Amino acid sequence: MDVIARAWSKAVRTALPGPWRFGTVLREGVGALLLGGVAALIEVASRSGFELVMGVAVAVLFLLRRGLPATVLVLTAAASGFGGGPLPLTVCVGWSAGARVRRVGVLVGSFVVGWVLMTVLGVVKDAGELPAKLVIGFSLGGYLLFAVLPALWGRYRAQRRELMDALRERNEQLLREHAMVAHQARLRERHRIAQDMHDSLGHQLALISVHTGALEVDRTLTDRQREAVGVLRMAAVTAMRELREVVGVLHDESTAAPSGPGAGAAVGGSPAAEAGAGGAGTGGVEGIEGLVSSSRAAGTVVALAREGERRPLTAAAGHAAYRVVQEALTNAHKHAPGAPITVALRYEPDALVVEVVNPAAPEPVGVHSGGAVPAVSGGQGLTGLRERARLVGGMVHAGPTAEAGFRLAAVLPYEGAEKPADTGSPAAGAGADGAWGADSAAGAEGAPAWALDGVPPVGAAPAKRRSPALGCAVGAAAVLLAVLGLLVWGVIGFIRSAEDSTMSQAAYEAVRLGAPEEEVTRQLPPGSDFFTQNLRGTGPTPPVGSVCRYFLAEDSSGGWNEQPAYRFCFKDGVLVDKQHYRVNS
Repeated sequence: MDVIARAWSKAVRTALPGPWRFGTVLREGVGALLLGGVAALIEVASRSGFELVMGVAVAVLFLLRRGLPATVLVLTAAASGFGGGPLPLTVCVGWSAGARVRRVGVLVGSFVVGWVLMTVLGVVKDAGELPAKLVIGFSLGGYLLFAVLPALWGRYRAQRRELMDALRERNEQLLREHAMVAHQARLRERHRIAQDMHDSLGHQLALISVHTGALEVDRTLTDRQREAVGVLRMAAVTAMRELREVVGVLHDESTAAPSGPGAGAAVGGSPAAEAGAGGAGTGGVEGIEGLVSSSRAAGTVVALAREGERRPLTAAAGHAAYRVVQEALTNAHKHAPGAPITVALRYEPDALVVEVVNPAAPEPVGVHSGGAVPAVSGGQGLTGLRERARLVGGMVHAGPTAEAGFRLAAVLPYEGAEKPADTGSPAAGAGADGAWGADSAAGAEGAPAWALDGVPPVGAAPAKRRSPALGCAVGAAAVLLAVLGLLVWGVIGFIRSAEDSTMSQAAYEAVRLGAPEEEVTRQLPPGSDFFTQNLRGTGPTPPVGSVCRYFLAEDSSGGWNEQPAYRFCFKDGVLVDKQHYRVNS
């Protein structure tokens, strides 16, 4: 019983899909009653005797058209073959089928099957009254006009609604991506500022701290001067600590980028942006000599060695080499003050190797005449170096040496850089200010960069889409032309049928009584029951056992409500009676 109940519930939900709100119930109920009543009135006018059955069937089919559009279309077309009551419903079910049936094969098949059933049942019903070709022509024309044309309109409306919804969702997505691009551009700028503050200001503060530490142990200074130098050293240390806190806040905000398209490019920025932002005033490999000189001026023994033939580097790689040496010298000054430092630049065949090594400090870190001052470390320097090296296709290694010292080395290729992980995202093509630059606006051979993945930036010209109106307009035009052709064909057939049912006075008088039926049949027109069926049983009483044929007369004399007619009666293969009389129409 549970299986039956579930199956019944599923069938009801399929046939009568919701949601059934008050407006929906009112609309469907009024529509069912109205079309059912119209169908019943049409059947009453045609005196078919199926008024109640046809009215109830039309009302039920109207309610089922939303859940079972193809099935209802076929049933409605078949019912239209019996009478004219379902014709108004055909318009509704045709529109519903065009709008709701997604598969073109199912839709076309339903219309073809419906027309075949409608035509076959109409031919069977009107057999002997109308020519079969006339029934087929009228059924095809009516079917195209009352079913196919509304289906094309319904399909156009449904496709246009889907297209507008898709365009609306697309626009919302582009707006979200545009906001994300701008947000992540701000985060990248914050990260760049934080990195530059850490590298540049941190290095200078470390040098200040080293200089003041050396002055504190200078015996030529007085106690007052030594106290002032100690205050200066503590201010430098405090500034370094506050700088690390600010850098940490900026770095944390820049790395907390939301997930989504372009999120992978939020940290670090592109190599070109890094070089353009930090290259001015800092230098590349050529600026390393200045860093070594500054450390030597602070009293630290620094050795600079170069090996191999010098080769040019990209701006980003040269800037990364400069930052590696700067960070290594800063860390050595902080954690191993007074220890000698060795800086080596080795030009290998495919990459530049930058190596900075220092042994253990000769005394504990931060010891001076004023007491122990712990070294300040933000923990972001090596992370930033690894990111810089990755962006140019290199790598960074940092770790202790066997002599309890520390070694920082970087391998930076001369050419080529690793592409960001999300090159197809909008964020990957945005500059530091969130705008689309010239490099990201065009791809190979002048094609837009976004054409590779089909995601245009906001403001770009939308791609040309094939409008659903074109196909529906072509189909509607074809239907209208077909209906017009069938109408012309029907009018011509109607006129010919009327001519085949009409006789002249001369032809009537040429027929003689007692002539064989075959001879008389050759003299008579073909006839048409459509025009002469109302003449049956009229006129004088025919001979007993005879079979009569009726024709309209060309004679137009008489009253406006009188129709002249001819009658020919045959018995045993012989013409036994012919009559010319008038019938009140």
